[in-house]
Amino acid sequence: MIPLKESAQRFQDLLQEMGYSNQVVELPDSARTAQEAADAIGCEVAQIAKSIIFRLSLSDRPLLVVASGVNRVNEKHIASLLSEKLGKADADFVREKTGFVIGGVAPIGHKEAITTILDEGLLQYSTIWAAAGHPKAVFQLTPDQLIAMTQGQVMSIK
Repeated sequence: MIPLKESAQRFQDLLQEMGYSNQVVELPDSARTAQEAADAIGCEVAQIAKSIIFRLSLSDRPLLVVASGVNRVNEKHIASLLSEKLGKADADFVREKTGFVIGGVAPIGHKEAITTILDEGLLQYSTIWAAAGHPKAVFQLTPDQLIAMTQGQVMSIK
């Protein structure tokens, strides 16, 4: 068995420490986009739980939205719910706040506590796939596990 990349192994260790048996899988090609991940895994794009980091304009804190691969985040809708404007998070901000590079941001295991919103569109699937700390690493989980792991708020992101 080929060892995982360092960041993916750290994520695998975290899952085990949290009591989860989910296995991190490294794909032969990049899974930076939902389409790339779905093609490599052989699942529907909608089953990809893509992690999108926003920069909250007033507090300068990160916001994680875990969205179904087919859904686009309605930033105005989320901003109105949070009473704070969503700004773009650049690569340095994402790495500084999460410890992960863009394309490999896992739903948990960040450098600091991050407010998390979960797309209700993910709940219709028995299994979903999320990034596991590296652009080529993913792990399979259930929507219920995602909710439990992240303590995220489930809502419509559209």
